[in-house]
Amino acid sequence: MGPVTRSVARSVVRPGARPVVRPGPGGPAASPAASDAPAAPDQLAALAAELRALPPSCGPVRLVAVDGHAGSGKTTFAARLAAALGGAPVVHLDDLATHAEPFGWTERLRGQVLEPLASGRDAEYEVYDWTLRRFAGTAAVPLAPVVLVEGVGAGRRAVRPELARLVWMELDAAAARRRGERRDGPGLAEFWAGWALAESAHFAADPSRPHAGTLVDGVTGRIAPGTVGEPSTMPLTCDVARK
Repeated sequence: MGPVTRSVARSVVRPGARPVVRPGPGGPAASPAASDAPAAPDQLAALAAELRALPPSCGPVRLVAVDGHAGSGKTTFAARLAAALGGAPVVHLDDLATHAEPFGWTERLRGQVLEPLASGRDAEYEVYDWTLRRFAGTAAVPLAPVVLVEGVGAGRRAVRPELARLVWMELDAAAARRRGERRDGPGLAEFWAGWALAESAHFAADPSRPHAGTLVDGVTGRIAPGTVGEPSTMPLTCDVARK
């Protein structure tokens, strides 16, 4: 998830809903820079197997968050991981965020997605249309052994109790922003500046990376499994200092 800056819009067709256009950074329509060196298939297969073997965390579901700075490759990696999991559902947090509340999606996620899944039911959530500036259409989240939630702040404090694993895209904020600005062009530079301030304030108050169990290099795509609370062996490339 990230600011409403994806100059290459994604058209998402959902059952029972009209196509919804979602601009914003990251995602399948992102520039090749976000996926120059994808994780090897055997790495993804191994991670997928590891995630399937975790204890359920949200009712019968293993909820997995993919977090990182805007422009770090979260959406692209989540799509690859979902494929490795045999088509796992993916919740995109830029569907739940709004212009007015870029990080105010927690209750929508909980009420529309987490609570149904925790009860063993399929979920469906309203999708925010960044062009129309209102919610329009819905996205289905079928009950599955593993469900992915991707976006900036996916591993926030309010969501972590429901997570089986937090994946962090290891790319520092400045590099991720440069990638996004190259992709989106100068017309959205002002929005990126405002988003950067909001994102920085969010992670300063509620950092996700210290709680990540898996790190993915945002440049090389290499997966480096780590342990929550212990330093990773991956060279540090993000802007959160290791304690």
